[in-house]
Amino acid sequence: MPVGRGRLGLLLLGVLLTFLLYLLLPATQQERRLAGTRPEEGKRGRRVANTTARSGMAAGEPPVFYREASAGPQASGAASPGRPDVLFLHGQAFTSKTWEALGTLALLAGEGYRAVAIDLPGYGDSPPAEMATAQDRVAFLDHVLQELGIRRPVLVSPSMSGRFALPFLLAQGDRLAGFVPIAPVGTKDYTAEQYRRVQTPTLILYGDRDTILAPQALQSLRQLPGHRVAVVPDAGHACYLDKPDDFHRALLGFLHQLK
Repeated sequence: MPVGRGRLGLLLLGVLLTFLLYLLLPATQQERRLAGTRPEEGKRGRRVANTTARSGMAAGEPPVFYREASAGPQASGAASPGRPDVLFLHGQAFTSKTWEALGTLALLAGEGYRAVAIDLPGYGDSPPAEMATAQDRVAFLDHVLQELGIRRPVLVSPSMSGRFALPFLLAQGDRLAGFVPIAPVGTKDYTAEQYRRVQTPTLILYGDRDTILAPQALQSLRQLPGHRVAVVPDAGHACYLDKPDDFHRALLGFLHQLK
């Protein structure tokens, strides 16, 4: 009998533990959901909400992964009235995470801009895609703008992303509120006459220690009629990494003077 009672006690204990686990499971799931809140939200009192998403493209086109920061506790990602959206591309060694990590997206969102950074095809979380011609790359950016609901943005284009931004600027510059090339590649592929036809306000930005690509790009880009130049002191090719405060100051100054 004592053995039988012992087994019965263990059985009852097992049933009790199973019942307790069942009661606690919803709470555990809720705690996991809360734990998924971004660290930035807790640290900043939810004043800045960063979002990441994968957006489906047109038929036959690859999806694009993008990052966005929105200001306000109930932010929707919409820019303040009269302020253009800002679309960030990236260099060969970087991704959309670069602009998130630098605080650029959050800074612009706090100033009332909708700031979006994308991963170009084959970089970050965006899958590879065949982009053999300038027309392919123009079509890609055109799909990005349509899919993300971005109208007349300021396009920020460092280094390698010039292969996407420059042909788009020359073909559809009227769809941009502004252009910020940061020592982009591919500037020699176009003529002075092509550049002179562009009316898009432009901030040519580079680091003064970039002695190879920056002067080469400047030689071509200074043919743009509506340009101004900002040089980041003591900064190299990725001047936004070397001197983020100076970079942000120059970028915001340009954005604030746009109509």
